[in-house]
Amino acid sequence: MFGGVGSKLKAWILGGIGTFAALAVGGALGAFDTLEKPVVVLGPGQPIETGPWKVKPLRAYTVDKGIYGLPLKAGEKAIVFEAEMTNRTALSSKNYFTTFQPGGTEDKPFVVLVRDATMSPALQPGLPERMAYVWAVPTGAVPPERFVVAVNGKIHKQRDNLYGVPGWYNEHLIGTVAMTVGVGPDTPDAKP
Repeated sequence: MFGGVGSKLKAWILGGIGTFAALAVGGALGAFDTLEKPVVVLGPGQPIETGPWKVKPLRAYTVDKGIYGLPLKAGEKAIVFEAEMTNRTALSSKNYFTTFQPGGTEDKPFVVLVRDATMSPALQPGLPERMAYVWAVPTGAVPPERFVVAVNGKIHKQRDNLYGVPGWYNEHLIGTVAMTVGVGPDTPDAKP
């Protein structure tokens, strides 16, 4: 009779120790997960797969007047970042607005197809296109010597948790690219 109580007490104690150990391991793993991970530095001109896009950062420059048909407001200039982009999905897409983000801003850029200045076109699968990301900044702002931009990617899921449909989800930082900033598209250092 007492042997059964001792066995139950022993099982309860061991179960409590196992639970405590599982909580401790889970907490430790969670603590390691929150540690800041080193940012991968990517090279200009290097092809990068972001999930839905294959991108190649090309150049960065500033302009004081409108570019690609985008007029700037009085007191503004623009920082332009150009990249070659290839849609790796099976459908036309314009889901590229957050693929590149400069540090320190959440502002969405104007995105323009360089070859014909079309605003925010849907890019066809498998067809490389040169795109320009344009951010307006105050005229008095001193452009950096090097433009640092984050490159974001997504993962493909056969079914998302909300609707059960396939798609590209969970945007995450792949790395950063730092590029020398030229002046205007007509200067020798800014030619493609």
